[in-house]
Amino acid sequence: MGRLRRLAEATPASRNRYLDMLRALAIILVVIGHWSVVDIGHDANGQPTARSALPDLPWAYPVTWAVQVMPIFFLVGGYANAASLTSHLRRGGDATGWLLGRSARLLRPTSVLILALAAVALAARLGGADPSLIRTVVYFATIPLWFLAAYLLVVPLTPLMYALHRRYGLLVPVALAALVAVGDLTRELHLADAALPNYLFGWLAIHQVGFAWYDASRKDATDLPSRGRRAGLRTRRLPLSRRAGWTALLGGLAVAVLLTGPGPYPVSMINIPGERLNNAAPPSLALLAVSTAQLGVLLLLRQPAQRWLRRDRPWMAVIAVNSVVLTVFLWHLSAAILAIGALNAVGLLPTPAVGSAAWLAWRIPWLLMLGVVLAVLVAILGPVEARTGRPPAARQPPPPSDGRAGRRWWAIGRRVLTVAAFVAVVFALVINATAPRAAPLLIGLPVAALVAYLAGAGTLRLLRSGWGNRG
Repeated sequence: MGRLRRLAEATPASRNRYLDMLRALAIILVVIGHWSVVDIGHDANGQPTARSALPDLPWAYPVTWAVQVMPIFFLVGGYANAASLTSHLRRGGDATGWLLGRSARLLRPTSVLILALAAVALAARLGGADPSLIRTVVYFATIPLWFLAAYLLVVPLTPLMYALHRRYGLLVPVALAALVAVGDLTRELHLADAALPNYLFGWLAIHQVGFAWYDASRKDATDLPSRGRRAGLRTRRLPLSRRAGWTALLGGLAVAVLLTGPGPYPVSMINIPGERLNNAAPPSLALLAVSTAQLGVLLLLRQPAQRWLRRDRPWMAVIAVNSVVLTVFLWHLSAAILAIGALNAVGLLPTPAVGSAAWLAWRIPWLLMLGVVLAVLVAILGPVEARTGRPPAARQPPPPSDGRAGRRWWAIGRRVLTVAAFVAVVFALVINATAPRAAPLLIGLPVAALVAYLAGAGTLRLLRSGWGNRG
């Protein structure tokens, strides 16, 4: 408690506490949402199974417009990435150094999850467990890595995309939204693979809006264009007024209703098995419309929330959650798996029918139980993330001293290795996510995925330590 109070007291006045609160709240809502909609049963062999209950709860589809909060995480990520990149450059660092520093916070807790699951899976295999069952358990435990793969795809593009934002402003997310619409059209034409770039375009569009929010908060930000003309969509600043909030809320809702009512998009913003088209995998135009409405709500709540966060206790709670926020996200499904396994082992696993009174009544004790399990996991594993600080720019070693050409090739090589390592990590997470969930794998993970992940994460670790940067 004393440490949290010291951190709260040391918070600079310029910090946007509201964005920190939104990050913590988004992850908490994801966790509660996943836990709440699980449907537990048994297969033909008596093994416990779990699936989403949403297909059997059509009345809950509109609720997903509020609980699909991944857009909020990318919005906050855009703001945070722009702020940290700008700060890093001002301290004398370069974009590659910033990217290496960002990788530490993202990959250290991720590496703990992957290595722990691989070790437990290998032990279970040596103990004679069914390899298909091991893979099923690991598959569900690693579902959160789907989101992380998308975010790790966006982060390396931040320096380039922020430069585009500085030049073209809000025209960039508008153009990305247009590309998402083209991808959706290809899905309507049954060319599903042609829509895969929407995984990048959709999340990048929301990430860019975070840049505009950051620029709107900067006192030294300038706007475009010159020659006395109004900036229009080329503005670098997101309008933050209540009028802008109401416009985004009502406009986003109107477009979302049209797209999901008479339009071709499903109502649910969380993927439903069997749906002809999914709104979140990859992000669709309907999801971007709902994201716009969510942005409107965030703008309307901004000022009262900022006043509330000036109090010590709320701000300390936000600091506490954010210090382990990725650990909470990565391990929340593992907590559910542990609870299901333990209850099943002692014969106390309830399996009421979805939507029944018993199923609804079980939600409260179920959430409380999982909260306790996750709290234990975070207490054990959270310090890995909490101890990951921001690396100072001074840690970057000087480049070789063999002339301008040598310095140039040094910088290019360092940048290429960094980006290639990020690509390897993303590739690994995608391989794991797309591998069959019941495949009899040796360690529950595809060997290629584990090798690619270790190669990428290891390279980033070496580069952060200064390896390869000395002349």
